[in-house]
Amino acid sequence: MAATAYNLTRAAVHLASVFHARARTGTIRCHLINIPARIATGARRLTLHLPQHWRWADDFTDLWTASGQRMVT
Repeated sequence: MAATAYNLTRAAVHLASVFHARARTGTIRCHLINIPARIATGARRLTLHLPQHWRWADDFTDLWTASGQRMVT
């Protein structure tokens, strides 16, 4: 399971940005996996509220849309 998690993480960050494609796993966890967001629900839909001036917001948005999800702003 650890090898699968590692490989999925590496594949995902190649979609996020060039910087994260070269980063170590700890950096990826701090920047893209443990995100500083608030989850809210409404109308049977989950909403992820990201900070306004979060440094990695563009990379997270690229990763989110590359995985086939729709980003609602």
